[in-house]
Amino acid sequence: MVGLIVFVIFIVSLIGALFILFKKIPVLVKLPQNGSSGLKKSEFVLNIERKIKDTYFHFFEKQMLLHKVLSKFRLLTLKAERKIDESLHIIRKKAQELDQQSKKKKPKG
Repeated sequence: MVGLIVFVIFIVSLIGALFILFKKIPVLVKLPQNGSSGLKKSEFVLNIERKIKDTYFHFFEKQMLLHKVLSKFRLLTLKAERKIDESLHIIRKKAQELDQQSKKKKPKG
């Protein structure tokens, strides 16, 4: 029963999609092949678009440079943090050993 319902929904959807496609084929055929809208842009609009693209590209380059610098700085910071952590671990270990030795040497009483 569920399979029949799914099959009916599939067929109705397929028929609807084909109907829409056949209604829009004449409009799709009239569209230009190269992807342009078919309207010419004025020189003023083209200059503004070019300036915006150039500005955005330079802004993007600066962001990429900043990203690289910050990534390198983060890497160096993590390496330094790891070295400091290892050093602190060694110092704590030596301090515990010294503390245990001093407790053993203290006479009771």
